Amino acid sequence: MADSAAKRPPTPAPASGGGGMAWKLSLALFVFLAALLYKQLQPPAPKIVGSPGAPPVTASRTKLKDGRHLAYLESGVPKEEAKYKIIFVHGFDSCRYDVLQVSPELAQELGIYLLSFDRPGYGESDPDPAASEKSIALDIEELADNLQLGSKFHLIGFSMGGEIMWSCLKYIPHRLSGVAILGPVGNYWWSGLPSNVSWDAWYQQLPRDQWAVWVSHHLPWLTYWWNTQKLFPASSVIAYNPALLSEEDAKLMEKFGMRTYMTMIRQQGEYYCLHRDMMVGFGKWGWSPLNLKDPFAGGEGKVHLWHGAEDRIVPVILSRYISEGLPWVVYHELPKSGHLFPVVQEMADAIVKSLLLGEQ
Repeated sequence: MADSAAKRPPTPAPASGGGGMAWKLSLALFVFLAALLYKQLQPPAPKIVGSPGAPPVTASRTKLKDGRHLAYLESGVPKEEAKYKIIFVHGFDSCRYDVLQVSPELAQELGIYLLSFDRPGYGESDPDPAASEKSIALDIEELADNLQLGSKFHLIGFSMGGEIMWSCLKYIPHRLSGVAILGPVGNYWWSGLPSNVSWDAWYQQLPRDQWAVWVSHHLPWLTYWWNTQKLFPASSVIAYNPALLSEEDAKLMEKFGMRTYMTMIRQQGEYYCLHRDMMVGFGKWGWSPLNLKDPFAGGEGKVHLWHGAEDRIVPVILSRYISEGLPWVVYHELPKSGHLFPVVQEMADAIVKSLLLGEQ
């Protein structure tokens, strides 16, 4: 033992003099760069509406059990007179004002009360630090209870809000009278999706969006940095890249892209609305819509899924496959439409009539 110890090389000690100074400088530089990198990865604190130095509260809001507030907007006939009560869930980079534009005439004829709200972190709703695909469904249920909508209500969700409809079908099916899912975002990692289907949909995205989605799924802690750095092209959806627009969408964007309230949508910080949306929507779910059971097996309601065949923002392939795997979903594919088809009022009326009256 003594011989082996004698042969063991001594542990190096920091050199003295100039060598020691160089070692200390190297360590200091490493710590500085690590701190700088950490700061780059951290999003700024949210500008919570109503707090000092932040935008004021202008919307009607309701307080949830955990202390957060949801801002909401009511339209259609008065709630007390309504035959149908519908909650609309907006999409990515949108807010309560982007509610489905049901014609006043149809709302009056059918007795429709329409409730839209800012999802957490958007507009004037407080961010949710524990946001998940489940939490938003429970938020919707609590919103309905706070506004006394009754035991059941209808849901309509568009784009990222469309993806949330699957969560509501899983977590609050007992509260639903019917659901319309419009151009829903899909998660390429959902179990049950064949690899050829996932890859086919994946490669319909622009390369920069493939990277943005990949980071959101595999490295969510890097999502803020990836979408704010200037070294690589980030999400083209966030940047409103015209390459994503179909011929019909390009025409509709003149209306959708010029909303007077657009600055209000991201006013609490992009991380707390856009980036968290991506982290949840493309995150690691513990379940898949393909495993859902028919919530209306008794015939008391329907699930309608609408998608534009020319959608370049959200590939139609996943909706096609899911509708084939869930025979209880009524699938509507619009051959000439892109992603923004719900913006058209005639289309909005058709969606509502299908949901409430069963019209095709």
